[in-house]
Parts: sequence; C-alpha cells; structure tokens
Amino acid sequence: MSERSPAPGGLALVESLVNTLDIETGADSLDTADGRARFGIPEAQLPQARELRESLRATLLAHAGHPPHHHVTPLGELLGQAPLLVTVDTQDGSAALAPADTGPLLSRVAAAVAEALVAGTWGRLKACEADTCHWAYYDRSPAGRGRWCSMQVCGARAKMRRYRAKEA
Repeated sequence: MSERSPAPGGLALVESLVNTLDIETGADSLDTADGRARFGIPEAQLPQARELRESLRATLLAHAGHPPHHHVTPLGELLGQAPLLVTVDTQDGSAALAPADTGPLLSRVAAAVAEALVAGTWGRLKACEADTCHWAYYDRSPAGRGRWCSMQVCGARAKMRRYRAKEA
C-alpha cells in the first residue's frame, strides 16, 4: 500500500514480511507457494512464520505508540530462539551478528533486528496506525513521528474522518 521506499539494510526483510498480509482485503501472499518462496518458508513452517509476522507487527505498532492489534507471542521470546553468531571481518575488524544458519527465517529476522539496533534504525520501522492497514513502513521523517504508511491513502482517510466528525 505504501509509496515509500523500502527500509534500509536488513529491515527490508522485516518490512516485506509484515507486509505479506493486507489486513483490509485479507489477502495473504504467504498462502501461495511463490509468496512463501520469497522468504524461504516451507509450507510446514507457515504457522511459525505467521506468528513471527504478527509479533513483528505488534512491535512496529509499539514503535509508533500504538497498542498491539491483538494478543501475540512477544517478539523477544521468538527471537530468543534464533541461533546467531558473532562474525568478525578479517580486513577491518568490524563485528556483526549473523544467522548461524541462513535458512531459517527467524534467524534472518533476528540478525536484521540486531543490525538495526546497532545502526539506530530499529525504532524507525513502524506500522501504520490505520486499523484497516497496519502496513509496515520506514519512517524517514526528520522528527521520526510518521503515523501512516501513505499520506495519500491512510493519512487522507484519517484526516477526512476527523473533518467529518467536526462537521457533524
């Protein structure tokens, strides 16, 4: 739904995973083999992938100052199960957390979150405040106070609702 450019670095993975479900229409790209293949999700791991997606969405709503959309497993509990290892570059000595196995989605997401924490970008990945949307977006606004994935769609709808409520 968003006209915004993708989130930086590994956060693009998190953003695209959260955005596999269109809440307004109910369309879930993880229902298709192609949709699952984008993330390397075997059909047998679909329930865990959906649980991770909704835990991420709840966390991104919290980044935007909103309550969870429904009860979910806390993201920290899920990420605590992801095997990560510290890598050190032999050329410049830089260190990073990386998935111990690049296959599992959970490990790749955990590494992306760790990378974003170090870069200071994790809190900028948010979920749209519109109840019919909750699309993930990266907030590039100077003050970091973006509220909607799209000002032209969700923002315009919210502003029109407020205007109509005042007129009534």
